[in-house]
Amino acid sequence: MPHYRYLIVGAGMTGDAAVRGIREIDSSGPIGVIGAEPHPPYNRPPLSKGLWKDQSLEQIWRGTGSLDVELHLSRRAIQLDKSGKLVVDDRGTVYTFDKLLLATGGRPRRLPFDREGDRIIYFRTLDDYRRLRELAGAGRRIAVIGGGFIGSEIAAALTMTGGQAVMLFPEDGIGSRLFPAGLAQALNQFYREKGVEVITGELVSEITTTSGNTVLTTKSGRRIDAGGVVAGLGIQPEDQLASAAGLRTDDGIVVDEFLRTSAPEIYAAGDVAKFPNPALGTRIRVEHEDNANTMGQTAGRNMAGPPAPYHHLPFFYSDLFDLGYEAVGDLDSRLTTIEDWKQPHREGVVYYLRDGRVRGVLLWNVWGQVDQARALIAQPGPFSRQDLIGRLPA
Repeated sequence: MPHYRYLIVGAGMTGDAAVRGIREIDSSGPIGVIGAEPHPPYNRPPLSKGLWKDQSLEQIWRGTGSLDVELHLSRRAIQLDKSGKLVVDDRGTVYTFDKLLLATGGRPRRLPFDREGDRIIYFRTLDDYRRLRELAGAGRRIAVIGGGFIGSEIAAALTMTGGQAVMLFPEDGIGSRLFPAGLAQALNQFYREKGVEVITGELVSEITTTSGNTVLTTKSGRRIDAGGVVAGLGIQPEDQLASAAGLRTDDGIVVDEFLRTSAPEIYAAGDVAKFPNPALGTRIRVEHEDNANTMGQTAGRNMAGPPAPYHHLPFFYSDLFDLGYEAVGDLDSRLTTIEDWKQPHREGVVYYLRDGRVRGVLLWNVWGQVDQARALIAQPGPFSRQDLIGRLPA
C-alpha cells in the first residue's frame, strides 16, 4: 500500500504543473501520480495544432519523471475515501495520502447512437491523434463532426497537411456558440475557400460502416461518405470519483479560492475544477492550457506551503489556417457584442457585455493585449460602444 505525502489523480498538464508547484516548496516529499493513459504527462494543444505543422512528438513531453515522482500509468482511480485518506485504482491497488489533488480532467461527449464506440475518434488524447494521423495519411476523406474549438482546429489541420475534410454541425456557422453571427458566417466561407466542405444545420443521426467506408446519415436524410470520422463535441467534467466520495460537485468539482474542495486536505484543479473568479463575480470552469498550467502550479504550491488565492482569469487561443485569436473571459454569442474591426473578420476586437460590463474579449489576429483585456473585464463599467471602440488597438 504505497503512501504519499502528495497524491495526484490525473497525469495530464495540470498534474505535471502541480508536481512542479510542489517541488518549488518541498524538494523531497514523496509524490505519486495516477494516470489513466499509458503515457506520462504531455502538452495537449499540439495534438490539434503544432504536430500538424512542424512540431515533433519528442517536443510534447513535459519531463515529469525527472522530478522525483512515481508515475502509476494505465490506471484509473475508481474509489476515494476522503476520511480514510485513500484512493483505490482499477487494479485494486490502494494508495494513502496526506494531501490529494484531483486533476481528473474531462471525458469527451459521445454521440448517443454510437453504441460500438470504436467507429468515431472522440479527439482528446495522443492515441487519438496517432489514429487520426494514420487515417488521414492514407488519403481518406475525414468527416469532422462539430464546429466548435476542436472541430475547427482539426478540419484546418487536416486540410493544411493535404487531407480532405468535411465539417458538419447543427449550428449556422463555425464557432457559432462563441462568435458573433457575422464572424461565424465569414468563417464558413473562409474554410470553404481553403478546401473544407462545410455543411451547416445538420445533425448526425446514424453511422454505418462497410468495407472500410463510413456513411454518416443526418436527421434530414443527407448521406455523407467518409474514410474516417472524428468528433469534437466538448467534454464533461470527470467528477464522478469526487461526487461518489461526498465532495461537493456542480458541473465539476467545486473548490474555494485556495483550490480546496469541501474536504480538508483534498484539492482540485484544471478542467474539472469549478472555482470562484473575482473579475467575473461567479464560479467558472475552464478547459484550456493556461488554466491547466497556472491552476495546477498554484494547487501544488498550496498543498506544500502556505495557501495563496487563485484569482487568475485564464485566456485561450486557437489557430485556424492563417487566422488566429486569443480570448479571455466569457465568450458567449448570446451576450451583447460590440465589434471593433480594423479589417472585417480578419483583424479586430470583439467585446462581450452583460448589463454594461465587459465579460469577455476576443482578440482576432490581435496580439499582446490579453493583460489589457483582463483589466477591462475587472472594471465595473458600464461601458458603451463609444467607450470601447479603439480601446484595445488592433
